[in-house]
Amino acid sequence: MKIFIDTNVIVRLYNGDLDLLSASAKKIINNNDVFISPMVIMELEYLFEIQKVKDNAKNVIDYLTEKINLQLDECGFTELIEYALHETWTRDPFDRIIVAHAKMRNASLVSADREIKKRYKKAIW
Repeated sequence: MKIFIDTNVIVRLYNGDLDLLSASAKKIINNNDVFISPMVIMELEYLFEIQKVKDNAKNVIDYLTEKINLQLDECGFTELIEYALHETWTRDPFDRIIVAHAKMRNASLVSADREIKKRYKKAIW
């Protein structure tokens, strides 16, 4: 099963904050192929630039690619934006595109975000 994870989960994994992940999140990450949307990389870099995370996106993604076999799910940008246009429940462009990408692939999305969990039926926490 293809599983997507959001930026917050990536940061927790990178920082080794596994105790901040739910038991369900840990189990699904450990037992499935784990993917991210390219938008996660953009959000990570943004967080680095505003000093909310300590390392740049490339270092974070390279580390998790090696550690948990994290994979990037590439897709057509135009198609992804078509899906994102329907995610009108948020003004956050990162959440909007990350959720749209998971929906486009009919995949589960591991996220602790309350609004995502409320709005996306395949969100897992």
